[in-house]
Amino acid sequence: MVAFTKGHGTGNDFVIIEDVNGENDLTATQVQALCDRNFGIGADGVLRVVRSAAIDEGAASLAEEPDAEWFMDYRNADGSPAQMCGNGIRVFVHYLLRAGLATLEPGSTVPIGTRAGVRDVMRSETGYQVDLGRWHLAGGEPLARAAGLSIARPGLGLDLGNPHVVVALASDEELDSLDLNPSPLLEPAPVGGANVEFVVPGEPLVRDGIGRVRMRVHERGVGETLSCGTGAAATALAVRHWAGTRAPDQWRVEVPGGVLGVRMFAAEEGEHVGLSGPAQLVYRGEIDLA
Repeated sequence: MVAFTKGHGTGNDFVIIEDVNGENDLTATQVQALCDRNFGIGADGVLRVVRSAAIDEGAASLAEEPDAEWFMDYRNADGSPAQMCGNGIRVFVHYLLRAGLATLEPGSTVPIGTRAGVRDVMRSETGYQVDLGRWHLAGGEPLARAAGLSIARPGLGLDLGNPHVVVALASDEELDSLDLNPSPLLEPAPVGGANVEFVVPGEPLVRDGIGRVRMRVHERGVGETLSCGTGAAATALAVRHWAGTRAPDQWRVEVPGGVLGVRMFAAEEGEHVGLSGPAQLVYRGEIDLA
């Protein structure tokens, strides 16, 4: 039997497996079984809590930041490894604190190793804020086709440690009519796939100096989810890009599972993007992975 904890960030839900010494490297089949909503626990992905020193991929994290004791081994629901998860890393840190595996004093940060590099997490008014690091435009402007869209729409490719394509729609009605269970088709198709966000700017776009946007997302390797943290950041960055130089650097992104905050800020090596939002642990149990 293996102990697990179920957690979520704005409805983006995860099965958390504590494996501090790296003794239980989950197979793709085991991840699929855990995430199955009919025959397993049910989740968008699995977060394995493991020390960076106990996993081969953690060596790069420790080389980048020697204090990055913990590595977030995140797997999509289909069993594939993912570089980064903005909601998942907040839930990951919340678990570390609740389990007594780490401390986080007000105003301080805790570095977490990921396949996209080390990410710093701190407390925020809504829960936790993670510095997602540098971002950049990538992948050009592919055409996106989705069930419920009458014609293909142009998207904007962005890289936040994992790939995204953000597609603007004309109205809330158009956004609500989408069927995002089947994967949207991108032309040209990016190597390795991408998360695809469909967005509608708020009306007005800016209120009290904060940009507002609504989003739905299809996550590669998962399907439609109630939220995507890096997708929310990509959405805010794309809408700011389209809006021009007078657009704000703070955004409120509404997802089906709640609201996330996005902030762009200057750093020594270039602009970073931060993501803030809640993290909750729902229940604990045991499961037979055999």
